[in-house]
Amino acid sequence: QVQLVESGGGLVQAGGSLRLSCAASGRTFSTWRMGWFRQATGKEREFVGGINSSGIVAWYADSVKGRFTISRDNAASTVYLQMNSLKPEDTAVYYCATLLGTNNPVVWGQGTLVTVSS
Repeated sequence: QVQLVESGGGLVQAGGSLRLSCAASGRTFSTWRMGWFRQATGKEREFVGGINSSGIVAWYADSVKGRFTISRDNAASTVYLQMNSLKPEDTAVYYCATLLGTNNPVVWGQGTLVTVSS
């Protein structure tokens, strides 16, 4: 059974940075595509970005392109979301997930809250 545990959320001022981590259990982490999603209060969950199994290719939603970077360490079974130039509208619970295809989540983590103050 795959388990994903996010960490690194918190309160940050607009313009600041945070790095989220998602630690995975399971021996086959290096074969999975991974993704990040977010859900703001009162809104639907939205795709943030994904990364392929080797970590060479990443793709992003237009709303975060150029500000967010996804990376992974397969030896540590961890995927990261580096968030720079944060805006109040980035406030949300952030989830990592294993992906089927480019943005179809299969297994979810429990989420970590990011709050960006203006």
